[in-house]
Amino acid sequence: MTRVSIVTISFNQAEFVERTILSVLGQDYPGIEYIVVDPGSTDGSRDIIERYRPRISKVIFRPDRGAADGLNGGFAEATGEIFGFLNSDDLLLPNAVSSAVKFLDAHQDVDIVSGHSNLIGPDGRFLRRLYSDRMSVKPFLYGGVVIMQPSTFFRRQIFERVGGLNVNNRIIWDGELFLDMALAGGRFAVTSQFWSAYRIHRQSISGSKANTEKIERTNAGMFLRVMHREPRKADKIVSLGYRTLKHILNPIDTWERLRRGPVFGRPVDD
Repeated sequence: MTRVSIVTISFNQAEFVERTILSVLGQDYPGIEYIVVDPGSTDGSRDIIERYRPRISKVIFRPDRGAADGLNGGFAEATGEIFGFLNSDDLLLPNAVSSAVKFLDAHQDVDIVSGHSNLIGPDGRFLRRLYSDRMSVKPFLYGGVVIMQPSTFFRRQIFERVGGLNVNNRIIWDGELFLDMALAGGRFAVTSQFWSAYRIHRQSISGSKANTEKIERTNAGMFLRVMHREPRKADKIVSLGYRTLKHILNPIDTWERLRRGPVFGRPVDD
């Protein structure tokens, strides 16, 4: 049986972390190694994690330098052939892991597979559907590719090939990981299945307008690294073109956006 290692990073997410843990423990796939990392929560999160320790493969309570560093620490202790990671406010939908394994077993030429997600609010209320795009480096750099991270699974070899996550990236570490995998020759695929629920709330990165500037700076840094130049004014036009192409190539996602609103910066209730 193919072993799957899933890492959850948690920091002061007592409101949500139990539901996250249960969404993994409730999967129908028996070959899951579940690793939970908490660098020092003070809001009761650790008490919740301890309650489920007998059913969690490994619990790591030690300080780290941020989410990317915590994930790297979790994956360093993982023994699976397939990896995935789940933030402590997101959920795996039923049968997600077994479906991902079935896909990767049937497509040995694929290194990374992404499903789609349901966007949910703080109370778990469904808000809209979110659809992953096919990965391509240049469209990604111009904002024309979105990959649903909690619905993404990848082979251990591609993670090790890129050396894990960039610990200096404190805001879109998942996006940079997928970019690094693409630059390293990783082969991506998208399935039509929904594998996760992505939660948005006032403290989440996507739910905070204050993070917009940080995200833009981080994106500019990735652009510089790959394109070997700073973004120019003309690149805004190119970006508009790729974003428009994204809406054309992924029309069902465009319809969801028009019908139910965007993700980033949308108002959310406490």
